[in-house]
Amino acid sequence: MGYHSPHRKGGLAATRPDVSQRAQTDTICAIATPAGSGGIGVVRVSGPDCVAICTAVAGAPAAPRTASLRLFRDASAAIIDQGLMLYFPAPDSFTGEDVIELHAHGGAIILQMLLQALLDRGARAARAGEFSERAFLNDKLDLTQAEAIADLISAGSTAAAKAAQRSLQGGLSAPVQDLQRQLISLRVWIEAALDFPDDEIDFLADDKLQQQLQQMLRQSEQLLQQARQGQRVLQGARLAILGPPNAGKSSLLNALLQRDAAIVTELPGTTRDVLRERLEINGIGLEIIDTAGLRDSVDPVEIEGMRRAHQVLAGADLLLWVQDLRELASAHQTPPVSDCKLVLVANKQDLASAAQIQYAREQDQIPISAKTAFGLAELEQAILSALDLDNTANDRGSQIMAARPRHIAALQQVNHALLQAQQRLLEGLGELAAEELLAAQQALSELTGDYHNDDLLGAIFSSFCIGK
Repeated sequence: MGYHSPHRKGGLAATRPDVSQRAQTDTICAIATPAGSGGIGVVRVSGPDCVAICTAVAGAPAAPRTASLRLFRDASAAIIDQGLMLYFPAPDSFTGEDVIELHAHGGAIILQMLLQALLDRGARAARAGEFSERAFLNDKLDLTQAEAIADLISAGSTAAAKAAQRSLQGGLSAPVQDLQRQLISLRVWIEAALDFPDDEIDFLADDKLQQQLQQMLRQSEQLLQQARQGQRVLQGARLAILGPPNAGKSSLLNALLQRDAAIVTELPGTTRDVLRERLEINGIGLEIIDTAGLRDSVDPVEIEGMRRAHQVLAGADLLLWVQDLRELASAHQTPPVSDCKLVLVANKQDLASAAQIQYAREQDQIPISAKTAFGLAELEQAILSALDLDNTANDRGSQIMAARPRHIAALQQVNHALLQAQQRLLEGLGELAAEELLAAQQALSELTGDYHNDDLLGAIFSSFCIGK
């Protein structure tokens, strides 16, 4: 499969090095299917000698984009297997080079023998992510799209897979390229004003400049918000369940998971250690963590459990503070101070009176019953809303794309530079404003890979699986 983005660089945005200077001269190969036995296994080959090497192994060439049945042989002409050979000529291939896929039976030994036959005829074993790296260097996709391939493969939830697919189709790079074009236009305007300082018209004081900058800031901030949502979707947020003993924290965990993952008894302090489980709400993968009840204790094991509970809180994205609904009015406890977001949960609704339930509502608590599942749908919606992920299941969710920490860091740089440019224009400092706009443009170029260094590429593609 080949991916080609319509949102590539152009004009003054072409800061990326000439990829022709980095053209690959060797042919690479790798097993492209997961390790283990299966019905079919695929070995992928890419490079200038791809056709010659694969023809030597398969005995005859293949017509472009046609599955051809072939006998695969090793260097001594012994038959390895019978399978299909598919040829994708350059430049209309995934890597932009000649690419051939050999489809054999999926036994690990068979695939290793087939791989060795290719190596014996002059191919080189591909590095992790080298096929995707060549696709990037040959301008078949930008860096955010290349990363989206790895994110799609490793997606741990339905929402993560959909977000990665949006990025692969240009969901992140398209608005970035739009911002790039606006930056170029604005820089041209400011540079022209600086080149003609004696002109009777003060172009730098034109309100249109500030209006355009403000519009770009709104777009940049919206893109940053979507990227943060995308990172949460991709990585999965961490939910910590805390509260006093015997409030039903473990029962809530089991109710959300719809299975008995935690031991539940009537005795306070049953949970002594940290229990971690995976949960999916509306297709979004989350890590939910049950912890020891928080109370005064002299039991060293319970004290250690509470210490670990506080450690979990420090790294959580959301705290579910669970209390017994019946005790809110008389024994109300406040959650530990934390920077993470908070949802207040009042459990044991099935045992409470109408007045107690009303009081819980007045205290912004969500009444639930882990025993009967009452209120769980409301709680799940509150969880997604607190994490700013409640729009992933509707039309607005189509805007969320896969994003990584480096994407967020680059967009934060863009926002900062645009704010600085806005201030410099207000101060009449056109040259400094132009420098800030250049900094914003460079940050966007690094995000898509239009401008990059080899260390960045090495760090990104080395995290890919072999064969991709």
